[in-house]
Amino acid sequence: MAIVPATQSNIHQAAQLIQSGEIVAFPTETVYGLGADAYNASAVAKIFAAKNRPTFNPLISHIADVDFLNDYVKIDERVTALAKKFWPGPLTMVLPRRQDNPALDLACAGLPTVSVRMPNHPVALALIKTANTPIVAPSANRSQSISPTTAEHVYNSLGNRVPMILDGGACRVGVESTIIDLTTPKIVLLRAGGIAMEDISDFLNEEVIISGGNPNLPSSPGQMLKHYAPKYETRINVTRPNDDEYMIGFGKIDGHINLSPSADLSEATANLFAYMHMAEEQTKYFKIAIAPIPMHGLGRAINDRIKRASYKD
Repeated sequence: MAIVPATQSNIHQAAQLIQSGEIVAFPTETVYGLGADAYNASAVAKIFAAKNRPTFNPLISHIADVDFLNDYVKIDERVTALAKKFWPGPLTMVLPRRQDNPALDLACAGLPTVSVRMPNHPVALALIKTANTPIVAPSANRSQSISPTTAEHVYNSLGNRVPMILDGGACRVGVESTIIDLTTPKIVLLRAGGIAMEDISDFLNEEVIISGGNPNLPSSPGQMLKHYAPKYETRINVTRPNDDEYMIGFGKIDGHINLSPSADLSEATANLFAYMHMAEEQTKYFKIAIAPIPMHGLGRAINDRIKRASYKD
């Protein structure tokens, strides 16, 4: 496996790997994804194997054009409006499958729904267009470990399990997409992410219900109780660390590193996984502490990730 710059030639080669049933790691605006042809079950199986991910945990399909939706999901005016407003961008919609296509069963974990989004990254969009197929892509890391926001993070986590890693630099958003379920009359937030729940609610002028999901039978990615976890025991909502803890600060609560000294939630979101990797890679401390994060806007996504990172079996 090799990290290669995301040149036009290398994107074309990566698309050929996708078309031939291989997996490829590539950048999005949220985190790096591990991609395969959504319609190739044997290729999708390679994702689960490389990540050691349970097959009951569905994957997100990434598209480069809204017209892709008509092939495999049912859409309505609400879906169209959200796509026009937030795509390309870090919003994933869970939608009813248009047909019982067995080729999608593994990617969808056998569910009657498809999780789909359009990434806001030129490399991701170019790869999808060149491969000419929806690309399913969870984060490009071992299951339950810290999500990757650089090509080096992917390499350090997956080793030689991936034929190619397209290097598009550090991810701008830094946490995974927001996931909403649109299969019911009320919109349900399944995973907080790169778009604030309040922005969706304000745009549609309707309530968004929060659901923690069922970790034993997830209807979307990101619902496992233990997820995004570093190798060190992690405490959250910490105002004063213990002597044996590496402290990740926020705002006025400082630490060895600070997600955002100015308490900017966008900055903190972008830095979260990168700083968790830094905390995991240092060797002076063998525990991690994270400062309290406000529970509104993008802070909801940060709190979701660090809560799962700190979960004890």
